[in-house]
Amino acid sequence: MTATSRGTIASFHLTRYGDLGAMRHMAFDRPVLRRTPGLLFWRLLGSGRGTSMSLGADLRRWALLAVWREERELDRFVAESPVAARWRREALESWQVRLAPLASRGRWDGVEPFGPPPGAGAGTGGPVAVLTRASIRPSRLVAFYRSVPAVDRLLREQDGCLASVGVGEWPLARQATFSLWRDAASVRDFAYRDGEHRRVIGRTRAEGWYSEELFARFTPYASEGTWDGADPLA
Repeated sequence: MTATSRGTIASFHLTRYGDLGAMRHMAFDRPVLRRTPGLLFWRLLGSGRGTSMSLGADLRRWALLAVWREERELDRFVAESPVAARWRREALESWQVRLAPLASRGRWDGVEPFGPPPGAGAGTGGPVAVLTRASIRPSRLVAFYRSVPAVDRLLREQDGCLASVGVGEWPLARQATFSLWRDAASVRDFAYRDGEHRRVIGRTRAEGWYSEELFARFTPYASEGTWDGADPLA
C-alpha cells in the first residue's frame, strides 16, 4: 500500500540508545529538522516507561512524530538526513512506520497537523494507529496522574492492542500516547466498552483537565525495524 493519493502523510520513529548521552540529540536535532525539505510539522518526544502517559521517563528511548508534504520527501529524509543516519549508526534499536491519516480532531500547539480527513469510511479494515495528545492544566495534574495506572493496566489487557508507548514534549504537562491496534473494532472496544476508561474520559470533560487535546487515527504501513525486539505490525 502507498499513501501518495492521500496527500500529506505522517511518520513515527521510535529509537532506543545504549546510554543517557542520547538526550543531547533533543537539542542538536532541532535545527536539522527545521531545515528538512517537505517537513510540515514535527515534534521530538521523550518516552515514558509505561504503555500510556506516565510519570516515569525512559531516558534512553526517544521518538519523532513528523508530517510530510509528499512521501518522496520522507524517502529523502530516511536516506540522506544526518538524523536518520545517526539512528542507523548509534541506536541499539529503532522502529519506524508510515501513517496515512484517517481522522483527526483537536489541535497541537494551535494547529491541525494532519490536515483534513479523507472522508467517512476511509480505511483498509486492517491495523490502526492512534495518537492521543493533551496539554494538561497545572491544577489537574494530580487528578490526571492518579488516573494513569488504571488506563495503563487496561491497555496491557487489551488483546487488540499490538503495541503502545507514552511520549511527551514536556515533563508532566504535555503528554501523548501512540498505539497500534489490530483493527478499528479493537479501538472502539477499548474506548467505549470499558467502564473505567469511559469514567476517566468523562472526568476529563467535566473537570476540564486539558487546555488543548488531539485525537488522530491512521492506517499504518511500511513499518521497519524493531520495537522491544519485534515489529508489532509484522
